[in-house]
Amino acid sequence: MTSLRHIPPSESTFLDAARACILDVGWRRTTLTEVARRAGVSRMTIYRTWADMPTLLGDLMTREWMRIVATNRTGDAFVGADSVAGLVERVVTTIRALRHNELYVRIVELDPELVLPYLLSRRGRSQDHVLRLTERAIADGQAAGLVRAGDPATMARALVLAAHGFVLSSHTMLDDDVDQDALDAELTLLLTRALVP
Repeated sequence: MTSLRHIPPSESTFLDAARACILDVGWRRTTLTEVARRAGVSRMTIYRTWADMPTLLGDLMTREWMRIVATNRTGDAFVGADSVAGLVERVVTTIRALRHNELYVRIVELDPELVLPYLLSRRGRSQDHVLRLTERAIADGQAAGLVRAGDPATMARALVLAAHGFVLSSHTMLDDDVDQDALDAELTLLLTRALVP
């Protein structure tokens, strides 16, 4: 299990500088030197923590996505009779927030290849964290008799796989006949039916 690395305040400043650079010029044109300049520190200060841009980008993306997940409380424990509906609503809200996040939008517009490893080769730290939260919520729901039987780990992974498409590709399914709200309503139904007994 991969742990989320604690980012000290000074490192958070560096990540803020990297985020600003990527929003301005994209990842390919962002250098550690430019991040250091924007953060007001020497290159060596940055190099002590990040040997290269991919490592820094990994920490930046993890911080960004985890903030969205925390804001929308994805994976909160089941607390009432409408808890499946509450969990599904939080998941759909998180997906919407990711879809509209300015860093995510900028990466997909300018450097879409950056997300491919997380879709085709391996999971990232934030994906593992979301899986743990979702698995726990499913197990809690099963214990309360609110979620259908099944292996919580497998069910969580299936939900995250479904969510990937709604984050990354939903725009390809929009036209005059189907808008985003209609697709999100179908996602709500899909997730609900995947969980209820």
